[in-house]
Amino acid sequence: MTIPLSNATLKDLPDGARTPSYDRATLTPGIVHIGLGNFHRAHQQWYLHRLMNRGRALDWAIVGAGVRPADATARQKMLDQDGLTTLIELDPSGKSAEVIGPMIDFAPVTAGNADLIARMAAPEIRIVSLTVTEGGYFQTADGSFDADHPDIRHDAATPDMPKTAFGAMVEALRRRREAGQGPFTCQTCDNLQNNGEILRQTVVGLAKLSDPDLADWIDQSCTFPNSMVDCIVPATGPAELSLVREFGIADAVPVTHENFRQWVIEDRFCAGRPDYDAVGATFTDDVHAYEAMKIRLLNGGHQVIANPGEILGVETIAGCMEHPLIHALFRKVEIEEIAPHVQPVPDMTPAAYIELIGTRFANPEIRDTTRRVAFDGSSRHTGFILPVVRDALKADAPVEGLALVEALWARMCEGTREDGSEIAPNDPHWDDLQRAAIEAKSRPRAWLEQRRWYGDLANASRFADAFDRWLDMIWSQGTEAALKQYTAQ
Repeated sequence: MTIPLSNATLKDLPDGARTPSYDRATLTPGIVHIGLGNFHRAHQQWYLHRLMNRGRALDWAIVGAGVRPADATARQKMLDQDGLTTLIELDPSGKSAEVIGPMIDFAPVTAGNADLIARMAAPEIRIVSLTVTEGGYFQTADGSFDADHPDIRHDAATPDMPKTAFGAMVEALRRRREAGQGPFTCQTCDNLQNNGEILRQTVVGLAKLSDPDLADWIDQSCTFPNSMVDCIVPATGPAELSLVREFGIADAVPVTHENFRQWVIEDRFCAGRPDYDAVGATFTDDVHAYEAMKIRLLNGGHQVIANPGEILGVETIAGCMEHPLIHALFRKVEIEEIAPHVQPVPDMTPAAYIELIGTRFANPEIRDTTRRVAFDGSSRHTGFILPVVRDALKADAPVEGLALVEALWARMCEGTREDGSEIAPNDPHWDDLQRAAIEAKSRPRAWLEQRRWYGDLANASRFADAFDRWLDMIWSQGTEAALKQYTAQ
């Protein structure tokens, strides 16, 4: 028997599930968060929940938001249970459940984003945060602002009826400026190096297209703190829905997560902030070193193992770590070709971090699918792997394993596994990637000639020649043969 999750039933939930100690009726909003996925609820909301359990940050409750039509479905599911979420921690020593409640509303998802704009323009909102994926910031291949994207052109032409989250932020800031209400902090929680500066580039760049004076005001008045976020949070599927029922809770949108979190943030908040550092977050002036370590070793490490896992039909990341050749690839590439381009941070060396993430990836309780981790490779390889390739080439350092990683991505994007089964489209640019991958079967360099992802790396002979060799071997002898040859070197 399960109890439907809601404010009214919190007192009736089974003893095994922890519930909020604060009175949710007393919460008032301070944050609008756009992109209310699993990671946000297991990470930012969890930190806020811990503060609220201490009787703090009660005026920093979250209003959820989304700009995609599909977000309307998520909104209704969340509102049906009063914004509550069950977090299930998956520790090898045992599972535990906790119901959290920092989110008190979810703005209607409408064309033109009028409701979202109105919520962000309200004076009590002091932070607008986002998780919109690494590829959602309208960047060109060289990292600059993509002013020619159709959605950006639309928002510049009709700023009062924007399509994008950034257009909605610009319009809300325009209204606040006109009303004399002051700016809000713009905070990204996505896995991008210098993510705050990238968000600034997008918001200010968009504003310049329609109102240069407003753009200057945003640039000078708003703050865009860089941050590093970390917690492995699988997607929710039938197994997760079944698991929450085992705790006696009927939750339509439960979230599972590992027993590790990290949040490193620049302390630049123009309109105040919750005291996240009181519950484990780190405020620092040097986020870059932390984010470089995490993005290159953890996020990059995910891409190292996910593509061969997909090709070989390994369903989970823990399964990839159990596969001796994929595990050997992970360790060799991480230690020999990525770690030399990562600086240590206080209390953590790159070598120690590799050991830590190896343990986390291998957690058998975390059913993090290979498909989820391999999703959106066009953003993840360009953000996590290719900057290391460029640093290695400049330093005349090894790139053989990195070239193999890229060849495995090319092989995966052809769309079939080695057992002949189909790999369903798994990237916003899948059609383009698949065309290049099919051509690369007979002419490997065709893959690297995708300049939107690789820039001029096709002309870097040391990397490109190694890539050609590995892709030829993968197609002629198989993925395991290539892994064996590389890891035996």
